[in-house]
Amino acid sequence: MDAAEFRRRGREMVDYVADYLENIEERPVSSDVEPGYLRSLIPTEAPLEPDNYDDIIKDVERVIMPGITHWNSPYFYAYFPASNSYPAMLADMLCGGLGCIGFTWAASPACTELETVMLDWLGKMLKLPDHFIAGTHGRGGGVIQGTASEATLMALLAARCKTLRRIRAANSELSEGEIRSKLVAYTSEQFCATLGTTASCAFDNITELGPICNKEHVWMHIDAAYAGSAFICPEFRPLLNGIEFADSFNFNPHKWLLVNFDCSTMWVKKREDIIGAFNHWQIPLGRRFRSLKMWFVFRSYGIQGLQAYIRKVGVQLNDPPCIFSLNGTVCNDLVGSNDLNQLLLKRITNSREIHLVPCQLSGVFVLRFAICARSTDSRHIQHAWRHITQLSCELLQENH
Repeated sequence: MDAAEFRRRGREMVDYVADYLENIEERPVSSDVEPGYLRSLIPTEAPLEPDNYDDIIKDVERVIMPGITHWNSPYFYAYFPASNSYPAMLADMLCGGLGCIGFTWAASPACTELETVMLDWLGKMLKLPDHFIAGTHGRGGGVIQGTASEATLMALLAARCKTLRRIRAANSELSEGEIRSKLVAYTSEQFCATLGTTASCAFDNITELGPICNKEHVWMHIDAAYAGSAFICPEFRPLLNGIEFADSFNFNPHKWLLVNFDCSTMWVKKREDIIGAFNHWQIPLGRRFRSLKMWFVFRSYGIQGLQAYIRKVGVQLNDPPCIFSLNGTVCNDLVGSNDLNQLLLKRITNSREIHLVPCQLSGVFVLRFAICARSTDSRHIQHAWRHITQLSCELLQENH
């Protein structure tokens, strides 16, 4: 493929993606394939000679699409949002074209510097304390991780390293092994201090946890992966109160801030704690130019546009008769017993009209309803609730 064909095929791919997203609700939201379906549809070995590009594109529909769960469908209410936007997709295209491997400043200065500035922009949107903002007199700063799991692991390892140094400074006779064997990490069922749990978007009281952690020299990591995007809205910002006590903080713009996966933002109060544990800011040495999509999205929407999107998904579209939580996630024990709720979910899944996933809350099997797609509006939600209600009534009639 030369540059001329790339231009032509690139336009075709943009049209394909735009058509896919514009017409996504016409596709069944979830697949009905069986495990291993794909292997029989493609050769057992890579082609010796080049395939025709048109055949490759045809195979996207024949091979790939039957096995796709459409996360951007307005009938997708499972897991959590995996938001995207056209500016973010264009930025990812540019990232792939530039091909930067930003493992040091010298390897691509713009890659390092834009990421630092974008984390400052986002930190200021959240009104984080100055010590988290790199462009101040504070000692902290932000970095993009791949997922919240990576950020949590980074925080855990940095906390261990910092604690080892502190204890050895006061007890030089103790070996590192002796100290490690006595270290303790305090967690709840959701692992760490959480603002918006995955299961039900529940919130820990970090204004109570924070002072205790600070007093006892316990590293406090706050995970707001799910709900953190909402804190750019002034009316939701009080839910972040207590952040001043944290040693590290993380949330995922790729869930709810129109920046497509992967983009998990992490801030630390003292950057030497992270660098002291890893010599750099993340587990991988190489890194992609992920801050480009933040830059494109922030400039294309502006803070007011992003706030409007959060308010639409988090407030305006939430009017079903069930437990409401901040980011569009609602949970309901719709039928009664765990067995009946499991059967209800099976029928919902088999219908392929909408897609839900369950969770366990204090031993109760619960159906979650998370508003996920950028294109979702009230008519989609009303259709989903009518569908759930109909299946629930049928199930209750059969079991009474």
